[in-house]
Amino acid sequence: MIIVTGGAGFIGSCLQEALYQRGEQIVIVDRLRDQGKWRNLATHPPHQLVSPEAFPSFLEEAEEITAVFHLGAISATTARDGDLVWESNVALSQFLWLWCTHRQVPFIYASSAATYGGTSHDGGFRDGFGAIDTLRPLNLYGWSKQAFDLWVRDQIEGGLPHPPQWAGLKFFNVYGPNEYHKGTMLSVVKVKYDELRRGETARLFRSDVPGLEDGQQKRDFIWVGDVVKVLLWLWKHPSVSGLFNCGTGQARSYRDLAYAVCDAAGKARDIEFIDMPVSLRGQYQSYTCADMSALRRAGYQESFTSLEEGVARYIDDYLANERYYL
Repeated sequence: MIIVTGGAGFIGSCLQEALYQRGEQIVIVDRLRDQGKWRNLATHPPHQLVSPEAFPSFLEEAEEITAVFHLGAISATTARDGDLVWESNVALSQFLWLWCTHRQVPFIYASSAATYGGTSHDGGFRDGFGAIDTLRPLNLYGWSKQAFDLWVRDQIEGGLPHPPQWAGLKFFNVYGPNEYHKGTMLSVVKVKYDELRRGETARLFRSDVPGLEDGQQKRDFIWVGDVVKVLLWLWKHPSVSGLFNCGTGQARSYRDLAYAVCDAAGKARDIEFIDMPVSLRGQYQSYTCADMSALRRAGYQESFTSLEEGVARYIDDYLANERYYL
């Protein structure tokens, strides 16, 4: 059996669907609650659903676990409860690392591009442990992911026991189906499409960086199907370990994204710029771009979906047809 923590969430449920189609038995560790997350699993229910509270007891008795995909976390960049974020994003990750080490089970986990913080476009988005001490995350979520990455670095460089395969993926800006429970953390693609569907103009934040034109904030937007491909590739290549970026290697502007949504929705390319909320000022990454050379050197050869193709696929195959789930 394969464990997927956060398996009812966005990326987790898309991975779980791919594993389900391959005939794997999956144990999901998550809470469904009342947000409609069960719909993410409606056509591909897991072998077992375990609550986070019951997870330690489950692991005590678990047998024949062949891999752990640890994708569960408090992922809101606006999170404020430091104790809860540490417990969920750091302490649980450390516990699972040690369990996988003891049981010799491969461990693939979610890091985040939020660890890069305010890094500019000077080539600073390099993965691995080489420059990890120089990173300065801008929010609690990014800091928690950085804290665990640093802990992993200390385990590896200190020569301590570790899982037979370990891999952390720094996810960049992921978009696609199964994200609808995320509330204010929905992808910009979905938010802009909803604005257009309501007959409104697509709205973007004005730049809060001196000299940077409104709409020219850039991110590395990646289609969720490409993320799943990377996760499956790591699973199928147990000799590959490391801390890797997971983006496309292309930085695209929010204006480009808004235009792609307008084009796919058959609407005019109209954009309205609004002030950035006070809560985001000073915590907003105006540029991200994954350096994908490490994953390429490790042997990953698949191409990545372009922004225009991914947005059109999301809208044509899902949103426009009100088919929201895999």
